[in-house]
Amino acid sequence: MKKVLFTATVDSHIELFHVPFLKYFKENGYEVHVATNGDNDIPYCDKKIKIPFERSPFKSNNLKAIKNLKNVINNEQYDIIHTHTPMGSVVTRLAALKSRKQNKTRVIYTAHGFHFFKGAPLLNWLLFYPVEKFLSKYTDTLILINKEDYNLAKRKFKKCKNIQYVPGVGIDEAKFNFTMSNEEKLNLRKSLKLSNNDFIMIYPAELSNRKNQEWLIKSIKDLIKKYPNIHLLLPGRDNLYGKIQILTKQLNLENNIHFLGFRKDIPKLLSISDIAISSSKQEGLPVNIMEAMYIGLPIIATDCRGNSDLVINDKNGYIIPQNNTNEIVNKINLIYQNPKLKNKFTDENKKDINRYLLKNILKDMIKIYEEK
Repeated sequence: MKKVLFTATVDSHIELFHVPFLKYFKENGYEVHVATNGDNDIPYCDKKIKIPFERSPFKSNNLKAIKNLKNVINNEQYDIIHTHTPMGSVVTRLAALKSRKQNKTRVIYTAHGFHFFKGAPLLNWLLFYPVEKFLSKYTDTLILINKEDYNLAKRKFKKCKNIQYVPGVGIDEAKFNFTMSNEEKLNLRKSLKLSNNDFIMIYPAELSNRKNQEWLIKSIKDLIKKYPNIHLLLPGRDNLYGKIQILTKQLNLENNIHFLGFRKDIPKLLSISDIAISSSKQEGLPVNIMEAMYIGLPIIATDCRGNSDLVINDKNGYIIPQNNTNEIVNKINLIYQNPKLKNKFTDENKKDINRYLLKNILKDMIKIYEEK
């Protein structure tokens, strides 16, 4: 029986993004193995392997992870290894060196956003770029999910013979297989202390420096004071330990900025919203924007890798310069004042999202998996 191994640093990466691909292999006669540093049961996985991957490149556990995973790979003799996450992929490709030669194991790596990009700190380029360039020689197929990373890899990673562009991991339409009546939408708004007349912006993302919510809140404070019915929903885990909530209180915006924590009903929250916002400093290919496109929300997003792949100025929303307060306020105001403009962006997003649906991404990936 043919065997495939998926690797990532943590369980959640596999659970969130790759279960449909495990299902494909399982249904096509493969024995499916998954290696992470966690203990979760993964759907369609025949064998779960715990490897002490660490996210930090400076942790000695990664040396142990290489040794342990190398033994697994040499013993199992996989036909395909598909690796994900930065350190997970470094460990996996080093561990698979012998098997690529002896067992003809094919190593596929999906980079979900290089740590080096336009505007990244110099340290990122000094630390991560040489490693990725070196390991590209030992990568049979390198998959990039945004145009900036793809173009860089094509220019610089000459020793990788097969570089492919696949736009993301796919939006699963099953998540949106629901209908909400006007009454249900109103009830959800009421549960968040919002009325039917409120104008709702949403930014589903972890609270972090990279997602840049601090700048966003400071930027819209005067707009909210001018239009008190404007509200911002911020569903997502807090990685800043209450810093943004303190800022919100200092600015007297507690009634308009809503910190929702981790939520499992993002599609429904999108359905009651008027605009999707992203103030991120960098992305791979952001799922939050793709899901907003599926719903048909106009999007206002900062100009960074990933965001600019999905949002085209004045077509389905607006791309604004990083940290440009005047621009984000002006664009929110434009959509707030102009329902026809909002409807135009809605129509475009519902058309554009087709390329990013799971069923189409799965077709792209199957072609890659079946390459000789």
